[in-house]
Amino acid sequence: MGLRLYNTLTRTKQDFDPIDPVNVRMYVCGPTVYDFAHIGNARPLIVFDVLFRLLKHLAERGEWDGGKGQTNVTYVRNITDVDDKINARAAEEYSNLPLNEAIRQVTTKTENQFHEDVAALGCLEPTVEPRATEHIDEMKAMIEQLVANDFAYVAEDHVYFRVAAMADYGRLSNRSLDEMIAGARVEIAGAKADAADFVLWKPSKPGEPAWPSPSGIPTTGRPGWHLECSAMSDKYLWEDAKANLSEAGRARPHQFDIHGGGIDLVFPHHENEIAQSRCAHGTPAMANIWMHNGFLQVEGEKMSKSLGNFVTIAELLETEKFGGRSWSGDVLRLAMLKTHYRQPIDWTVRRLQEAEDQLVQWSFVYDDIAEPLNDTQLAFAGASPDALVLSALDDDLNTHLAVTHLIRLAGEASADPSVLPTFLASLGVLGLKPLRPGRLDSKNESQRDTIEKATVLVAARATARNAKDFSEADRIRDELDAMGIQLKDSKDPDTGELVTTWEVKR
Repeated sequence: MGLRLYNTLTRTKQDFDPIDPVNVRMYVCGPTVYDFAHIGNARPLIVFDVLFRLLKHLAERGEWDGGKGQTNVTYVRNITDVDDKINARAAEEYSNLPLNEAIRQVTTKTENQFHEDVAALGCLEPTVEPRATEHIDEMKAMIEQLVANDFAYVAEDHVYFRVAAMADYGRLSNRSLDEMIAGARVEIAGAKADAADFVLWKPSKPGEPAWPSPSGIPTTGRPGWHLECSAMSDKYLWEDAKANLSEAGRARPHQFDIHGGGIDLVFPHHENEIAQSRCAHGTPAMANIWMHNGFLQVEGEKMSKSLGNFVTIAELLETEKFGGRSWSGDVLRLAMLKTHYRQPIDWTVRRLQEAEDQLVQWSFVYDDIAEPLNDTQLAFAGASPDALVLSALDDDLNTHLAVTHLIRLAGEASADPSVLPTFLASLGVLGLKPLRPGRLDSKNESQRDTIEKATVLVAARATARNAKDFSEADRIRDELDAMGIQLKDSKDPDTGELVTTWEVKR
């Protein structure tokens, strides 16, 4: 079937056909380093890491270059290190320091923690990780082009984008003009020609980060929030990529394949990126496919500091704030991937417990492997991932279905050791690995026999059910129930396929 991805811009799933068959290019919005990343921030990190791994796997097997396996995959994820929130946090936490020095303290500390968090979640490093403050010149050059093309104007030392000049502004978010004005995260300023216009450049306050302004503005200033991603994606996915693009790629200037982020970024951030990039370069598109992961809530409620349910990745990894204990990055990752990325997710202690139980079950299968799985590999000992796991991922990153196939594979591997390399290669393409045997507690060890037997029986029940031998499937279910194993059958919301998960009754 090939890779199909849901495009927010068209609101349909579509075949992934890269602009350039030898250079697949993806940009994902990264963190604003004013505070430690919270668990909602972890979702796009994990989702687009899985997509990066899948793209690399497909490239290596020659999916787009006629079987040569020489396609390059470039993944750019930015860091926003100039922002009003950073300035406010710096002034609050380091009031005894000059603001610029305080800002460096905040951004350095936060960025270091971010990288520790990402590594713990099992994410590969992006190809490029640009910082906004290192690309001011590119942003100013884009502003100059927008002003020259009459898509932007100068007013009271600000530069604003002229929304009315772009006929299809709002297509990504599918909002009316009134809704966009009400929901826009823009500064209110009397100098704007229209309420919908958004800021590209603004003057800096005393002590704030400041650079010489574009368009003849005499005062120093700094860029608006949206501009950085337009400028940096164009630099790394077009300007710096041109030398390695085929004629097919060079024929589509200033465009790339995939832009990703959380659904909260659709408007105004991604809408405004599209406007800036298309109008500056005169192109019909910025990215071919726009992908957005769904919202996350905590124990049934919106995550909020006022509700006391705000939790960072670091707190989950290192403290007992959530569920009275800490959790491994492997557990957090699997807990995320058990829900399809476009669906909302309820982050609960039970969800983490179930994910940990699953990893423990897989660890018993892993015991028979002598060498640990290399976290950066997409296969194990030359094995390829399971075809059904790949098919699930090819269908708009259906990680929920892929995990159910992993459960099946674990059962098959328990009965037939020759399946183990395929099982571990399949884990690897999702960036997963079993908990190491040394990490199992006495409760887990005491359940080893039960879990190992249940793993085989669950796979046997799936085989019987697929063969429509329902009496045998029911017999196995009864046997599992007597062992204290709880089964959960459900239909995958996207494919309609019947899937089974299980756990030891608590």
